[in-house]
Amino acid sequence: MRFGFENRRQAGKVLAEKLTSYADRDDVVVLALPRGGVPVAFEVAQLLHAPLDVFVVRKLGVPGQEELALGAIAPGGERVLNFGLVRALGITQPMIERITERETIELKRRESLYRASLHPVEIRGKTVVVVDDGLATGATMQVAVEALKRNEPREIVVAVPIGSRQTCAEFANKADVFCVCAVTPEPFYGVGAWYQDFSQTTDDEVRELLDQARRTREARRSAA
Repeated sequence: MRFGFENRRQAGKVLAEKLTSYADRDDVVVLALPRGGVPVAFEVAQLLHAPLDVFVVRKLGVPGQEELALGAIAPGGERVLNFGLVRALGITQPMIERITERETIELKRRESLYRASLHPVEIRGKTVVVVDDGLATGATMQVAVEALKRNEPREIVVAVPIGSRQTCAEFANKADVFCVCAVTPEPFYGVGAWYQDFSQTTDDEVRELLDQARRTREARRSAA
């Protein structure tokens, strides 16, 4: 019987145990890549006693094969493209711009929905733990990292429960990024193959977990 997580929450607890050196530090914040990264990041933030927020990144899917990422976008206009895939599939620049425009609208919708009137957490000078439910090609995580660098964090920690060994190694080899992949199985198969329950996380679940994390943190501060 091969290894597998029960669900994203359980995967988050496993990942959190790999990140205990970041616990109870005033300079640490946890950012989740929605939607699937939020249940994972919630458990990480709970164990680390760190604030939780979202960093909305949108995959740019290949037309007709939307799960295959030709690139990704993040807030602030940051965009990363897989030029090898773009050339191989003959994807034109006008097609890329149309996909980018559509996903930018969705990115802004989700930012407004998840955060409402609340300001993003401050990350300048902080250690930022960026969490997703897994790393396959790493396109969405790459654009998140590049966009976050603009905000001058002290360091960035890419953290996932499961990942492709090659992709995790690529992040680990970046000079300015730490990488924690709890499990890197071979063969990899894909992120969803390692979850017993990989059902889609809903917008309501994202908002509920963010609200719960804020309430827990406020209660902890009041009790201190």
